[in-house]
Amino acid sequence: MAQAPPESVKTADSAKPADAGDSAGSASAAGSASAAGPAESAEYGGSADSPGSTQAAESTEPAGESADKPADKPGKGSRSERSPWRSLRYPSMRWWSAANLVSNVGTWMQLTVQNLLVLQITGSAATTGLSLAVQAAPGLLLSLVGGSLVDSWPRKLTASVSQALLGLVAFATAAFVAFGVLTVPLLMVLAAVTGSIATVDNPACSLLGNDLVKRKDVPSAIALGSVVHSAGRLIGTAAAGAAVAWFGMASAYVVNGLSFLAVATVIPFLKLAPKEEREPQTAHERPAPAPAAGRTGRPRRRPATGGGTREGLVYFARNPRLVALAAITGISAIFGRNYQLTLAVLVTGPLAAGAGAFSTVSTVLAVGGMAGAVLAGCLRKPSVRHVAVLAAAGALLQAVAGLSPSLILLLVLVAPMAVVESVSDTAGTTVLQTEPPSHMRGRVLGVWRSASTGWGLVGPPLLGALMEFAGARGGLIVGGLAIVAVTGAAQMLQRRPVRLPRPAFRRTSAEPATTGAGAVPETEPAAA
Repeated sequence: MAQAPPESVKTADSAKPADAGDSAGSASAAGSASAAGPAESAEYGGSADSPGSTQAAESTEPAGESADKPADKPGKGSRSERSPWRSLRYPSMRWWSAANLVSNVGTWMQLTVQNLLVLQITGSAATTGLSLAVQAAPGLLLSLVGGSLVDSWPRKLTASVSQALLGLVAFATAAFVAFGVLTVPLLMVLAAVTGSIATVDNPACSLLGNDLVKRKDVPSAIALGSVVHSAGRLIGTAAAGAAVAWFGMASAYVVNGLSFLAVATVIPFLKLAPKEEREPQTAHERPAPAPAAGRTGRPRRRPATGGGTREGLVYFARNPRLVALAAITGISAIFGRNYQLTLAVLVTGPLAAGAGAFSTVSTVLAVGGMAGAVLAGCLRKPSVRHVAVLAAAGALLQAVAGLSPSLILLLVLVAPMAVVESVSDTAGTTVLQTEPPSHMRGRVLGVWRSASTGWGLVGPPLLGALMEFAGARGGLIVGGLAIVAVTGAAQMLQRRPVRLPRPAFRRTSAEPATTGAGAVPETEPAAA
């Protein structure tokens, strides 16, 4: 089975990478290709017995479920309040992070051997690429539906079930490999099933992780996920070689399946932070006013908090901050994050160095990304402005790196570039996951994943064409300047006021359909 490629990285919030091209968000997450993505509760969906219900999911949790408190209560402005590790004060976050580490180790063990497995079965590089495309396709086509389902269903139940299903797919693949019956058509089916489940699993886990901490500690949680992801990558890639040598390729899928089940087992025991401390009350969540005169005794239609992929698209398009964030992240992903391509060509071409030198550059990028993730954990209230400034700074460093006359100078520039871009990515992930109201977050993440899958597919060919025309140095310089230009425009765009869509209202079962002057309107004026 073709599991998610390395670009799909996991945030603090998510237990598994999603699919090809999903960066930020899970969110990709902070810290370049080695950081979590972007990465996350039954609070917003229906009841556990009725996934389609629009009832607030808080009611589905047992008493005391949302009573997870930090281990200590430092004073305002204290050093522990600014610590990048402050999210670990929550017991449930410690359990979640441990489960994520196990999950990432299994994921990277499978990712290390999956392409070799496809090549072993088919002997075709084209088929290997096709298997990755088949797994990425659901992210492009079904993410809106997946995000809408996450807004409708109990989040903890949804995340547990999706993790268990992904584990079963991994076990099935291991069995097919062990018995030598894995064929190309079966491989494509498994890849498509994995990608489809991930369209629900990614937003569910991403938002669940954030619900374990207070709103002000979400940046720390996301940054922690980036560090956990990087650690899992190092351990998983190293363990994969030993496991395959001793037990064969099927062992990597078995370990990955067990890691999915480990996360699914932990989720039911996680306790959410109190809702009032997770997010401020928004206009969408305030209690409905008492019935107007003449309507006494008739239930009021309540907002439809689940479903509505169109509503998610409209909300995203009418929110200048999210549009600006998408513009910054998209242009950065296309021209500023494909360093495996741009720096590889620069190092082996104009700088006339070898593969060993590029390995050194990649190591510096990874270390810088981890350092940036730790620094990003110190953020309290990141904004689109922070993302824009940091993205522009990283782009300028990229442009200067394109002028590097030597490998030493390139390494000196690459280190701060990786740090700055990692902080920018983490800040962007935090804005993405906290900007929308609670009942819209699944759909917003669905829109984001569709968009990120699109620019993940478009980016490499477009950047390759630019480098064919302008060379390795020109690609880095022009790409960096393009990022600066788009970032400046996005910064001006995000200052516009937010235009929220009119929420749809559902009629309760006790309310008869009415028309005329006494009818309850299907929509209300949008919140200012």
